[in-house]
Amino acid sequence: MARLPRTRCIESVWSYPRPPAVEPCARRVTIEHGGELIADSTRALRVLETSHPPTIYLPPEDVQGELLEPSAARGSVCEWKGYAEYLDLLARAGRETAIAWRYREPTPAYAALRDFIAFYPSRLDTCRLGDERVLAQPGDFYGGWITRGLEGPFKGAQGTSGW
Repeated sequence: MARLPRTRCIESVWSYPRPPAVEPCARRVTIEHGGELIADSTRALRVLETSHPPTIYLPPEDVQGELLEPSAARGSVCEWKGYAEYLDLLARAGRETAIAWRYREPTPAYAALRDFIAFYPSRLDTCRLGDERVLAQPGDFYGGWITRGLEGPFKGAQGTSGW
């Protein structure tokens, strides 16, 4: 029997829904910064929204919570999820301001995200999905995680705010 060639799975951010969908992340998530393991999870969630790379949310039990504290820097409001509280990282490498965020009281449609923590990959040394090191979404606003199997173009870079 002939074997079919293996093809790379491509996921287009333009097939993601609006409002965003929340689904389990099939890959292990690890985050390191300044030589410290910040998070390690096989129970993460992905938020998928049109034109954005997935944003990864980790359960608080899988994050070194003693390294995080609420940030005085800011908070923000998502039209879908509600008010986001930002978190600072207090690692051996020093304080990193507003490196992560969480929804303490998300809207009912996004209750699964309650207290889960999302990190900006651009502000950390290493973020991985499985064995793959991710790239940060351009513009550093949405905190999306870009992998080889993901196809854009991605919202976030200069000039894309009107998409």
